[in-house]
Amino acid sequence: MQKINIGGIDVAQKWNVGILLFNEVEVLDFAGPFEVFSITTLPEQLEKPFHIHVISTNGQIVQARNGLLVTPQYSINDAPKLDILIIPGGYGAEEIEIHNEKAIDWIREQANKVSLLASVCTGAFLIAKAGLLDGKKATTHWMDIERLEREYPQINVQRGVKYVDEGSIITAAGISAGLNMSFYIIKKLLGTDVAKVTAKRMEYDIIIPD
Repeated sequence: MQKINIGGIDVAQKWNVGILLFNEVEVLDFAGPFEVFSITTLPEQLEKPFHIHVISTNGQIVQARNGLLVTPQYSINDAPKLDILIIPGGYGAEEIEIHNEKAIDWIREQANKVSLLASVCTGAFLIAKAGLLDGKKATTHWMDIERLEREYPQINVQRGVKYVDEGSIITAAGISAGLNMSFYIIKKLLGTDVAKVTAKRMEYDIIIPD
């Protein structure tokens, strides 16, 4: 298969995408990227380029924000090898999962294995807790910008942006910004045309520069 370079690493043109879920996760934080990567296709190819894996720490049903129940496919112990890992946010990230050392350790471990680690909203706090944003630019939901700066002063926190690309780590701002980030990743991996076709299929109005 064709190889594409991400953050200095060559990866095949088919990716295993993992999305980590936890109680009180923000729904659109994970459902947005899930939809984008799930429906992405390549011209004249039957096999889709992304295979999505939904993961939780223990593999048990997760209660997302406002009571939505989601059944993960895997726990962190039996999840397949991933190429891309997405960490969503929400109250569960900033107040609950941030104290889950098992999850933080797993994120830190995966950062050494995946080609791309991405966060949406306050998922950035979990990556920061793992020490992976030290000395890097990053962003999060506008309501949590000051907290991120205060608790992790070693991060160069960015305001007024939808996402920040630091090569092998991309952080997105709040909730719907995860969609913008996902289309950006599609563009980065598969080109502008594929990103535009995917956005049009979703009837999502986004400017994807050539």
